[in-house]
Amino acid sequence: MRNIGVALMVVLVLLTACSNESQTVSQGEELAFLEVELTISPASSQPNETILFEAAVSYGDKPVTDADEVKYEIWRANDSEHEQILVEHEADGIYKLEKAFTEEGTYYVYAHVTAKDMHAMPKKEFVIGQPSEPETESSSTEMD
Repeated sequence: MRNIGVALMVVLVLLTACSNESQTVSQGEELAFLEVELTISPASSQPNETILFEAAVSYGDKPVTDADEVKYEIWRANDSEHEQILVEHEADGIYKLEKAFTEEGTYYVYAHVTAKDMHAMPKKEFVIGQPSEPETESSSTEMD
């Protein structure tokens, strides 16, 4: 019983320390979050045409030019093979990838962005030529 009391005391001390740290951050500066705006241009194209993927990364109102990692994860709907491509900062918080696809179908892309001790991963769908059977929400979740 005494061990439970000691454990509860430790938890209370940790919670108090964490809440004080949060208050200090919010009082000293405005809280900011990692934001990633993913765009695909064009959202529909033909095989062997180049598509431009852009992740505009910001923290609060400032562009992130020094992300720890930006990686695009791309796959055709219902395919277990996912291609992962690391990209570098282009300019003003923009991380670009240009890529052409040979196979028609419905595709998906995640922009995995790690910066400022946070991770964001917006997802978009795009089509090459004729769309294929899209993933259902449950099959998409299983592959993530």
